Amino acid sequence: MKPLKPWLSFSDQLEQLRGRGLQVEDRAAALGYLKRLGYYRLSGYWYPLREIDRTASARQDRPVRDDRFVPGSRFEDVVKLYVFDKKLRLLALDALERIEMAVRVDVAHLLGQRDPRAHENPDCLHGKFARRPFKAGPDKGKTEHDLWLAKYHALLQRARKEPFVAHHITHYGSLPIWVAIEVLDFGALSKLFSGMAHEDQETIAAIYGAPTGKAFAQWLRSLNFIRNVSAHHSRLWNINVVEISTVPEGWSKELKPSRPFFYFCLIQQLMRVICPNSSWGDRYKALLAEEFPRLANQQLSLKDMGVVEGWENWPVWRKQ
Repeated sequence: MKPLKPWLSFSDQLEQLRGRGLQVEDRAAALGYLKRLGYYRLSGYWYPLREIDRTASARQDRPVRDDRFVPGSRFEDVVKLYVFDKKLRLLALDALERIEMAVRVDVAHLLGQRDPRAHENPDCLHGKFARRPFKAGPDKGKTEHDLWLAKYHALLQRARKEPFVAHHITHYGSLPIWVAIEVLDFGALSKLFSGMAHEDQETIAAIYGAPTGKAFAQWLRSLNFIRNVSAHHSRLWNINVVEISTVPEGWSKELKPSRPFFYFCLIQQLMRVICPNSSWGDRYKALLAEEFPRLANQQLSLKDMGVVEGWENWPVWRKQ
C-alpha cells in the first residue's frame, strides 16, 4: 500500500497548487478559502480543471487526470464553482423540504384510514415488505418491516424528549401514524412508502404525476440521495447519482438518470403539484444561467451536470 500523503501547511498547499499551474491572483483570499473550506473539499471543484493524462487514460481505458492544471485555470474559478454548488444545494433543500412535508401528510392520512397504528401493523402494508423474511444474510429471518421498525424506534428514541412524543408515550403508549410521521427522516419516509399496499402507493403516485407507485417509490429514494448529498455539504453539481430512477415516458431521451439535472426535473414536477405558484423553477433557471462559471478554457460545462440543450422550454419548466 502507498504511504499517506504528508501534512502540508496552508501556505505549502497553496504553493503546491501554484506549482501545478493553478493561477492565484489574490493569495490572501486563496489562503482564506483553504483555511475555511479545506484543501480536500475544494479539490473536488478544481478536479475538472486538471489535465487529462493521455498515457494513463489509454492504459486504463478511462479518463485519468494528471496533477497539472489546464492552462488558464484559476483559483478564483474554483471558488465560483464552489459557491454555485452551494447555492444549488440550498435550492435543492428548499424544494425537498416542501416535498417531504407534503408526502408525509399523504402517507399518514392514507395509512391512518386503515389503522391509527398502520405503520406498526403488517396487515396494513405490502405483503412482501411486511411478511416475507430474508432467507440469508445478516438479517435472515427478519422482514423489511422489521428493519424499518428498528429504524423507526431508533428515531423515536432520539425524539423521546420532544413534548408531542413524550405526551403520546405517557398517555397512549404509542404514536398514531399522523404523529409518528413527524419523527421520520426522508429515508425512513421513502422506505415506509415502498412498504405501503400497492393500491395506496398508486393513489399517492397519481397525485404527483408519477406513472406508477413503484416509480414514485424510486423517485423518493433518488431524491433522498440528493437530499443527503445537499444536507452534508457534499459536491452536488456533477455528482454520480447512485440511486437511479427511470426517465418517465415522454420525457427527453437525452436525460441521464446518473446525473443530478434529471432529479431537478423531477423536483420541479413535484413542486408544480405542491406549490404551483412557487418561484422555485425560475430561481433554478436563473442560477444555472447567471452563476455557473463560464471559463475561457471551456473546462467546465453544465453538460457534466446532465443538462440538456433547450430544457428551459420543456413543459415541466414552463410557467403554468
